Amino acid sequence: MNKEKIQGIQMIGTQRSGSNLLRVMLDTIDQISAPHPPHILQRFIPLLPKYGDLNKPDHFQRLAADVCELVNCNPVPWEGVQLDVEQILSQCRQSTIYELFRVIYETAARQHGASYWLCKSMKNMFYAKGIESTGIRPYYIYLYRDGRDVALSFQKAIVGEKHIYSLAQAWKKDQEEALRWKEKCEPSRFYMLNYETLIANPEQEMRRLCAFLQVEYTDKIMDYYESRESRNTAVAGKMWSNVTKPILKNNSKKFMKELSPEDICIFESVAGDMLVKLGYELVTPADKLISRFSDEEVARFNELNAQLKQAFRQKMDPADLEKRRKQAELVERINQYEPW
Repeated sequence: MNKEKIQGIQMIGTQRSGSNLLRVMLDTIDQISAPHPPHILQRFIPLLPKYGDLNKPDHFQRLAADVCELVNCNPVPWEGVQLDVEQILSQCRQSTIYELFRVIYETAARQHGASYWLCKSMKNMFYAKGIESTGIRPYYIYLYRDGRDVALSFQKAIVGEKHIYSLAQAWKKDQEEALRWKEKCEPSRFYMLNYETLIANPEQEMRRLCAFLQVEYTDKIMDYYESRESRNTAVAGKMWSNVTKPILKNNSKKFMKELSPEDICIFESVAGDMLVKLGYELVTPADKLISRFSDEEVARFNELNAQLKQAFRQKMDPADLEKRRKQAELVERINQYEPW
């Protein structure tokens, strides 16, 4: 396969928006390699000061070795992918974390015989400028879901914020960044996909997305839940268990029953403008929305968020924690490096 023909696809938005569902659906297409994300950029960009001057070969080699290790101990294995550090380094045209990201994903695609790679690290919209600096011109799929349902889902997941105020802030920030990148990106490379529409009309929406990506639609897409990648993902963590089930067409507006009116009011007060911008209706009367929370209220929300996260960590499934242990230990080890 010609090395210049590998095309990237970057999914952006907020987790808990159906991103693993979409990933395993696209992974059924032979042309696309869509491994579970180890979040290379999100994890390593804050750690870069530990590596010093990356233009020094031994510094960049150390970074490359650590990034490959992160991938190799991902909770959902990259089956069929072998990452040789020296081979990865030989293909890098720049000594940057973005270049390692490119080469690793392209390597996975080639080893799978695919002409596209897909990265599901949703936060990569914050690093889009750096990604494009390597010469990658990926398609961007902005997958968005009602933020109130996203918040509810995060409150049940082992990752993310837990208090509704913090969840609303985070969700709004993500959507703003995704839409900001939309304004900078050519329309031919940016696709907005609504989660609620996807689960209501999956075949129609996937046919449209495949046409945009210029890949062939296949009936295997709708049988995603029988794929090996779906099974591997589901056994790696409880929060991904739904990918081995057919699409849950009623998986929307759950917040109406499961969030309190007070929490809905807080979310809509913080992020209501973004909900409306994306086509969602508010349920809190306009005169009940809070224009500004006091400093004391924000401090209390933040304290509650920290307490809720701590309480959640204490009741995490030991099996889920074990699957994430190696990556956590790697990051902790890197944090102990003396800066070069």
